[in-house]
Amino acid sequence: MTEDQLLTLAQEIREFLVESISRTGGHFGASMGVVELTIALHRVFDSPTDKMIWDVGHQGYVHKLLTGRRDQFATLRKLGGMAGFLKRSESPHDVFGAGHSSTSISAALGMAVARDLSQEHYHVAAVIGDGALTGGMAMEAMNHAGDLGTDLLVVLNDNEMSISQNVGAISKYLTRLRSDPAYMRAKAEIDQTLRQLHTVGEKVTKMLDRVKDAARHVILPISVFECFGFKYLGPVDGHDLLQLISVLERAKELKGPVLVHTLTQKGKGYSAAENAPDKWHAWPSSNKAKKAPSYTNVFAETMMELAEQDERIVAVTPAMLSGSGLTAFQQRFPDRCFDVGIAEQHAATFCAGLAANGKKPVFAVYSTFLQRAYDQTIHDIGIQHLPVVLAVDRAGIVGPDGETHQGVFDLAYLRAIPGMTIMMPKDENELRHMLYTSIQWDGPVAVRYPRADGIGVQMDSDFKMMERGKAEIVRKGSDVTILALGTMVDTSLKAADVLKKEHGIDATVVNLRFVKPLDEVLIKELAKTGTPVLTVEEAALAGGVGSAIVELLADSNIHTRVKRKGIQDEFVEHGSRDEVLSLLGLDVPGIVQDVLELVGRRASASHILDEVGI
Repeated sequence: MTEDQLLTLAQEIREFLVESISRTGGHFGASMGVVELTIALHRVFDSPTDKMIWDVGHQGYVHKLLTGRRDQFATLRKLGGMAGFLKRSESPHDVFGAGHSSTSISAALGMAVARDLSQEHYHVAAVIGDGALTGGMAMEAMNHAGDLGTDLLVVLNDNEMSISQNVGAISKYLTRLRSDPAYMRAKAEIDQTLRQLHTVGEKVTKMLDRVKDAARHVILPISVFECFGFKYLGPVDGHDLLQLISVLERAKELKGPVLVHTLTQKGKGYSAAENAPDKWHAWPSSNKAKKAPSYTNVFAETMMELAEQDERIVAVTPAMLSGSGLTAFQQRFPDRCFDVGIAEQHAATFCAGLAANGKKPVFAVYSTFLQRAYDQTIHDIGIQHLPVVLAVDRAGIVGPDGETHQGVFDLAYLRAIPGMTIMMPKDENELRHMLYTSIQWDGPVAVRYPRADGIGVQMDSDFKMMERGKAEIVRKGSDVTILALGTMVDTSLKAADVLKKEHGIDATVVNLRFVKPLDEVLIKELAKTGTPVLTVEEAALAGGVGSAIVELLADSNIHTRVKRKGIQDEFVEHGSRDEVLSLLGLDVPGIVQDVLELVGRRASASHILDEVGI
């Protein structure tokens, strides 16, 4: 393409993104901000022979467009459609998939070393946002890359944002690099002199390059990236396409690790997103009337009530201030709310330190991101039996974000920790009481809740203390027992109504409440009646609450028919939450079908769908 055609292409891509994402939803601001950068990378490098690794993938939509997937955008983040993140199985141009941040430099370095060991000659480039640099893994990778000295390009996409405003010393340092007029003026003068001198012969040019590098270090402060062993080029205007191409061509020729620092604007080209980048990280959902507040909102409101009553309460979150609902909490209690950046490991041990000195830390974290702090949860919180509350948001199926974000493993990895208490509420009102109770107890507690709206129950004005490990029978029957956890309680009650009305099967439904400790007395009492038992959970079956119940009955030498219902040994694809739950059989028809099989009856799937009006 000519230079003019490249500029036209950038404009066409922005128009397409606005039109397409406004219909499908999806990550918007980051993709709008990297249009020129993505075009420049594909102009300079030859994908997929040259490897491009996009950190997280929020900004990967332009890359998808330029690699032949325009026609798939109508299916973005839909069941069976194109993924919202990069995915190796989707395209050979997606050389590394990710839904969590700060992984790109490690993966790119691994590819670069694999190239060297195989004596191949392709280029490797990692694109990482400034927000992702707050993750320690990125720094670990840079430290290793600088030590190895292999050819590697890191493109720092600096838009001053992750999802919320960036925090921390790295963010402040990048702000100084962006805004120091002396730095920028000196850099411009050196680069202009270099361009003038490059008209001389090759040998003289190489000598002048060395002189220029020495002069740069005399005149300019050494960047932190150079301390890591990287050659530093920048800051560069990330929306000046022709300058980007020129700088990347230069970086392509340099040996060893190179970092190109580009300055971009999140939401570039769409004024609403430019003015409110945090709100336009993803295309805002339509404001449909809700019958009940979301579990996240109930958590947020409850936290403020509890903090008013107890000054020991401190909220901690890893770059998810708005997502966890803590924005209002921070405004009301600025000294007791900490956004630590994309640093889940640090967040967990930071909470342990707070707890060890008399505070009551609440670690608000998505289930999928808590995975990144597992060692700290065991080593620093669990072993020392410290009173840290893990507020595990997005527990269960999260929908369009797909397999990297489904919160289905937390039960298994938390249940193995000695002394850990694990709870999940059946509704939004019970969440309030669980949070209140967890603050009062000694030792670590996990309260998990879904990415969903509540079911519309009456909210109690006063808090109630819950008995540890106590379940409740919410429906009594005689033919089958359904032991349900969290969101599956309401679904099981609806299934029980269908079973009674259409099949004459009377089901007992139990709200387990606790995964650890279980209500052993109640569960054994129900199992001893000999009625078959169905366990239902919105989590992985391996190591989940169903496994815990089977273990309990086996250890107690109680013999009865038990069927576990949950997520099989698989990573769950993207789609709407309701679609995915239906696909997994975690809905009314699925539960009805399993109960009929348990009691020795058969019914076609279409018959069950008719019964529940689907």
